[in-house]
Amino acid sequence: MPEFKTSDAYLPTGDQPQAIEELSAGLKADERYQTMLGATGTGKTATMAWIIEQAQRPALIIAHNKTLAAQLCNEFREFFPDNAVEYFVSYYDYYQPEAYVPQADLYIEKDSSRNDDIDRLRHSATSSLLSRNDTVIVASVSAIYGLGSPEEYEKRVVMLHVGDEQDRDVILRKLVDIHYARNDTLLGRGKFRVKGDVIEIQPAYEESAYRISMFGDEIEQITHFDPLTGEVYGKLDYLNIFPATQYVTSKPTIERAIDEIQLELEEQVKKFESEGRMLEAHRIRQRTEYDLEMMKELGFCNGIENYSRILDGRPAGSAPYTLIDYFPSDFVVFLDESHQTVPQLGGMYEGDRSRKQTLVDFGFRLPSALDNRPLRFDEFLAKVPQLVFVSATPGPFELRHSTRIAEQLVRPTGIVDPEVELRATKNQIDDLLNEIRRREEAGERTLVTTLTKKMAEDLTDYLLESGVKARYLHSEVDTLDRIQIIRELRLGEYDVLVGVNLLREGLDLPEVSLVAILDADKEGFLRGKTALIQTIGRAARNTNGKVLMYADKLTEAIKGALDETNRRRAVQLAYNEEHGITPESIQKGVSDIAEFLSLEAPHVPRRKRGARPVEGMSTEEIERLVVTLEEEMFAAAEELRFEYAAKLRDEIKDLRRELQASQPAA
Repeated sequence: MPEFKTSDAYLPTGDQPQAIEELSAGLKADERYQTMLGATGTGKTATMAWIIEQAQRPALIIAHNKTLAAQLCNEFREFFPDNAVEYFVSYYDYYQPEAYVPQADLYIEKDSSRNDDIDRLRHSATSSLLSRNDTVIVASVSAIYGLGSPEEYEKRVVMLHVGDEQDRDVILRKLVDIHYARNDTLLGRGKFRVKGDVIEIQPAYEESAYRISMFGDEIEQITHFDPLTGEVYGKLDYLNIFPATQYVTSKPTIERAIDEIQLELEEQVKKFESEGRMLEAHRIRQRTEYDLEMMKELGFCNGIENYSRILDGRPAGSAPYTLIDYFPSDFVVFLDESHQTVPQLGGMYEGDRSRKQTLVDFGFRLPSALDNRPLRFDEFLAKVPQLVFVSATPGPFELRHSTRIAEQLVRPTGIVDPEVELRATKNQIDDLLNEIRRREEAGERTLVTTLTKKMAEDLTDYLLESGVKARYLHSEVDTLDRIQIIRELRLGEYDVLVGVNLLREGLDLPEVSLVAILDADKEGFLRGKTALIQTIGRAARNTNGKVLMYADKLTEAIKGALDETNRRRAVQLAYNEEHGITPESIQKGVSDIAEFLSLEAPHVPRRKRGARPVEGMSTEEIERLVVTLEEEMFAAAEELRFEYAAKLRDEIKDLRRELQASQPAA
């Protein structure tokens, strides 16, 4: 297996080497909890990557939302180009959980819409964990939700080796057993087709496919190819096909589970009848017997995850299997933006339990459904050997439990924390408008934080009426739309982004030079010390960064935020002076989430379908092609065809990598 190896294009700078050394020593000494207190823009992601390289251990990075997780995964793939970096978040674009409202006698059936790309990436994550040791998973809190047993999942892998003798029909039955569907016309994810002695399979976790050529009962050849173009990527000596679902179960397991579910059903019916609740008794019998019939016939039923505890053979009340159980025992966990992620991990269980308890009490689900749940926080901690908390503003849990806290305050670019100016709230909107105009003229962007969604929308309307290109961002905006809005801000399609609390943690926006905090003295969650420090950090990636706080009084939160910002500025200024550093704004490409979601698994060739071929081209020809594409990219940008310009930019980036790889070693 390859070792973790970061790209040579990146080197630790500032106080990163000190943080890497300190935290790596803590991991080596088996310290349970550590904290990286890293100011915004100091390269915390890079430091995590170098720590993983030092430790040479699989890693799980948990972020508190999908947007941040996608951004982190993009960055880790840049740092680890030859290792498996995977993305694991909820695959639902829309999710309405099953629920019952007793007061209105209203049953709400589960309704959801799956994202096939994210589903593929989830499968890719679990298969990578079980097939290679050099794996980094970037996940949301979906990592603590129930998943099928890793032992059962690994046991059902179909292993194919060139030269082995296996009956063709046995291979086909094995594929059907792990939920692959036969389709002799059209190949797709989770499907296979058969043409005589040739079996073609497209795994559930890949966009590419494999052709197994047989001679009688002998596997003669395994070919990796593109199912759309037919392009052959190469020939393999062996191939492991992982199940198309993480809830794969064997026939004996299903038979055992059906008996146990039937027994639990009879006990629950007897309980309801003894209480005179005949409606609930009839309801639970009707619903459960329908599920049992489906499981007998198909080995599966809608909502089968509600029987996961029985299928897994676990005792009542025990913790479910999750993504964490797919990791080897020596892995390490990083909690990014831990001041948000720790409370989120701690809060998942109670909300889920309350909803499911109502379903059980009124005969919609058996009591065993309560064990299809996220982990409690104590269960999560028990499963994780070592934790590194990463935040610019660590919370009480991190500070109380960490045996060492490594500070990382110096930015590689030399940028210091922005100056913060307090201004009166009187005429704050007109004053803000004047400041926005100045940033527009300089080609820079502005973030404005408000206290409510309504205020964010109203302020956006006012700015639009004043001729300012503005958009708003809050929790009612779809996840993928949020990513696109942030991307468009960076591309300059508008100049101002107005939000409530989505603009604080983790967003890298180097084009932003002004952050305005309206009503900064209205104390509460959105205007606490932690929230203010995080919001100030949004202006710390631009040399012209400035923060305006509109407030009529100096609250404890404002004072605390100013004191901490000034402390960090002093450290950063002293470092710059000592090393003769002139600050420079962060330069960072604008990535496309759509392209990110379509990325192949790490072992698939990196040249994307449709990319310009460079095989056989000389270095000079590639350089000329780069120049031509750059001219085409700038022309597309001037014509406002930003998506096309972005694709050209990424293609140029790939070509430059080819050029760099072709250069002789010094």
